[in-house]
Amino acid sequence: MVTAVVGCNWGDEGKGKITDMLAPNADIVVRFQGGANAGHTIINEYGKSVLHILPSGVFNKNTVNIIGTGVALNLDSLFKELDEVKSKGVEPKLLISDRVQVVMPYHIMLDKLEEERLGKNSFGSTKSGIAPFYSDKYLKIGFQICEMFDENLMEKLERICAVKNKYIEAVYDTDYRVSAKEMYDYLMSFKERVEPLICNLPVFMNKAIKENKNILVEGQLGALKDVDAGIYPMVTSSSPVAGFAACGASIPPYEIKRIVAITKAYSSSVGAGAFVSEIFGDEAKELRDRGGDCGEYGATTGRPRRMGWFDTVASRYGCIVQGATEVTLSLLDVLGYLDKIPVCTAYEIDGKETKDFPVTHLLEKAKPVYTYLDGWKCDISGIRKYEDLPENARKYVEFIEKELGFPIKMISNGPKRDDIIIR
Repeated sequence: MVTAVVGCNWGDEGKGKITDMLAPNADIVVRFQGGANAGHTIINEYGKSVLHILPSGVFNKNTVNIIGTGVALNLDSLFKELDEVKSKGVEPKLLISDRVQVVMPYHIMLDKLEEERLGKNSFGSTKSGIAPFYSDKYLKIGFQICEMFDENLMEKLERICAVKNKYIEAVYDTDYRVSAKEMYDYLMSFKERVEPLICNLPVFMNKAIKENKNILVEGQLGALKDVDAGIYPMVTSSSPVAGFAACGASIPPYEIKRIVAITKAYSSSVGAGAFVSEIFGDEAKELRDRGGDCGEYGATTGRPRRMGWFDTVASRYGCIVQGATEVTLSLLDVLGYLDKIPVCTAYEIDGKETKDFPVTHLLEKAKPVYTYLDGWKCDISGIRKYEDLPENARKYVEFIEKELGFPIKMISNGPKRDDIIIR
């Protein structure tokens, strides 16, 4: 069976923890999209780890972890993470799709140059090269990892680098130019480590499905950052929805039977874009400092996350886009300090209330409509049974479940792997 672990919101929902928790029962974990522009924080018997490229199943010795075709593969990040994991005594089983494309050094530089050019109108990019990478992929001038072994690689590099340099010269005020020889040397520096990891992913996955292997497919970011369904243009450049896993992980769409959509018990976001339930000042700082693992700060950039209260309009839409079969509510324990907990249950746009998530230009005018629930005013982090939660904590979960219209099957009440309640 194939299970997808995906995000309902803006990312940072806790997908890495849930994948790590489910991995011991999985034969295969596939990362199906995105790049090193976001991180999954995992806390287990090996300590705290932040994974940007490696699938979150790497800590389970019996699981095959795969970099899927839909990923933006930063080779520097991949092998840095792999070496860090190995230094903890872990020897991951890792494979890489032979058709995955490589983030080139000039993609990262172009990302930086473009954000500088945009100034106050920038997208809040992590400057990881993601937008230039996916632009090249769909312009058909990207580099599949298998091309490292193509005798015509240098010829292609010279052709593409010449075009890149004309573009850079015309658009940006910089002396930077792309060297085909430097790019060739860059790719060749990884060739020996890459070669034993390469696999024909469609063939591998077809065989695994026929053998009834348990498969997890893992997305990065969340539905509201999807390039089509999200808060465009303040989105990522790939599709973090479960439907795209069929492409990015090379599996038939009908094989995805379980879709676990993760949402926080409050809201957070990194980067620019409309965020209706956002809070500010001391109120935001307290929630940020109490939230996440040692605070709500970006796993990739370290920058403070924008904070807000739970948004049922956005989260319901995220569940719909993901095709959720179930929901995991993460970080419920963080809210134990509040007397009253606001929940955004509708938007007011031009004087009218709606519970349907709108397109971006209307979203930017939306004001939150709040319902206030009683808090539970205690630490719930050690609780493992739903019935042992304080009554008001259960009421909060059940209120959100009713508003979403999707069943909440798991509740994460702490950062560690075993901080989980199964309903």
